[in-house]
Amino acid sequence: MTAQPPEPSVRPVPSAELRASHDDRDAVVERLRDAAAEGRIDFEELDERLERALTSKTHAELAVLTADLPSLVPPESRPPLVLKGGMHGVSRGPGRWEVPGRLVAHGGMGGVKLDFTRAHCPLPEVVLEAYGEMAGVTIVVPDSWAVDTGGMDPGIGGLKDRTTSDRLPGTPLIRLTGTGGMAGVTVRHPNRWERRKLRSNPTPY
Repeated sequence: MTAQPPEPSVRPVPSAELRASHDDRDAVVERLRDAAAEGRIDFEELDERLERALTSKTHAELAVLTADLPSLVPPESRPPLVLKGGMHGVSRGPGRWEVPGRLVAHGGMGGVKLDFTRAHCPLPEVVLEAYGEMAGVTIVVPDSWAVDTGGMDPGIGGLKDRTTSDRLPGTPLIRLTGTGGMAGVTVRHPNRWERRKLRSNPTPY
């Protein structure tokens, strides 16, 4: 019998040379936008990196775009975000911000406003402790999000829940706990003025 030539060996492809998927590119785009929101890269550089991310073909090409950025801590592992109204009040949003797994809001004398309309939240559920105290807490959520107020004590100021139950698949659920205190807690969807701002500037980053 004639000896058969050995079959050529298949060289394993290094992970860096593997082809990138749409999800891989989308993840890098999201990280770059977060970095711009954090002030780590300017908007001119953001545009340049976004263009390169959307045309990258391999993991190595994508890795270069975020190599100088710190690794993100998973939202569920981050410490709680604590907001205290104090004397002058405090707010978070409506600009882009990353939502952790737990938030605590103390209305104090000045009040707290939490606006989730432009927030990035990859978690299916978020726990929000709200204490209205003297000035109250206002919570604004997108139309597609839902809020569970079953764990909330209305206190003297009460709880005003003006949201609908039209939660879309894949969107977060806010589990609201705490107490209304003297001034109460209000949770609602964007009002007319806020919707107008969202329409005029739908993509801030």
